[in-house]
Amino acid sequence: MNRRERHGVILRLVREQPISTQTELAEALRAAGHEVVQTTVSRDIKELGLVKVRAQSGRLVYAPPGAADSDRLSALVLALRRFALSFEPAGNMVVITTADGFAIPLADAIYDSGHPHVAGTIAGENTIFVVARDGTPAAQLRDELRTHLTLTEGAA
Repeated sequence: MNRRERHGVILRLVREQPISTQTELAEALRAAGHEVVQTTVSRDIKELGLVKVRAQSGRLVYAPPGAADSDRLSALVLALRRFALSFEPAGNMVVITTADGFAIPLADAIYDSGHPHVAGTIAGENTIFVVARDGTPAAQLRDELRTHLTLTEGAA
């Protein structure tokens, strides 16, 4: 099996089952019929940019880059529901308003969520500028953030 094929198998495995360690990943690859050594698995993890996220079980597991950590996503959903009053796209930013004193906690939750389209946040007393990553229209980011207001608790 070449490197590209192995990477595809690894991505499938981490999406389909909770894998927390390099050893577990090597064992899963072997169980799938692919002989690997630990150094190869370590290099593959780095090359693929796998990240550790907290699964709903509470266990840290490997995931593809950009995967949502359920704790951070839950914190973002709760913060948006609790603090956000309005969302307005402006240039490459989304301007979010809050009641006085709540912009910083909400900006922290947005930034800490690891949202793949958020480059950064700047917060004042009641206003947050959420800067969209290059290539992400501000209206799209606004819509993505607003969708969290209507998610059901089970989806978070």
